[in-house]
Amino acid sequence: MKRWYVIQIYTGFEDIVKRDIEKRVQEETLDDLVGQILIPASEIASLFSEGESKKEKIFPGYLLVQMEMTGETFRMVSTTPRVSRFLGGERPVALSDREVERIFTQMSGQLALASDKENFISGSEIHICSGPFSGFVGIIDKVDEDKERLTVMVSIFGRMTPVELGFDQVKK
Repeated sequence: MKRWYVIQIYTGFEDIVKRDIEKRVQEETLDDLVGQILIPASEIASLFSEGESKKEKIFPGYLLVQMEMTGETFRMVSTTPRVSRFLGGERPVALSDREVERIFTQMSGQLALASDKENFISGSEIHICSGPFSGFVGIIDKVDEDKERLTVMVSIFGRMTPVELGFDQVKK
């Protein structure tokens, strides 16, 4: 019986490893033992830009493989380049039906990225991730939750200068 297993791979090589495993399954004629190979990803809808969404990996650095666990399939997957290991090590544990169902639900539904307005507190340190001050670190001076804006004190040429930024331009 085919069960779902999780393999840890080098992050960023999900598509390449998936293609390599599919190719090896064909070459070694293991079609009857190996089923689907999935890169868990979901459409993420942005609240900042209406109508925009992007495909984002749910578990970067991991693949799901549906297969019968035999010595041959274990060897074939674990010796594929850029595969670190099966979760569970030498004795991989298959995902439970409940875990598989939760992952598929997460993959099929649209997740909304909510703004972190409740997390911004005056006096806390933030990193500016976009705009002309990208890469700067600042201290939150004022929080305007209604307009989703922050006044951040940033050191420019050795002087603390107030800069107004949107919630989407900073991260903790």
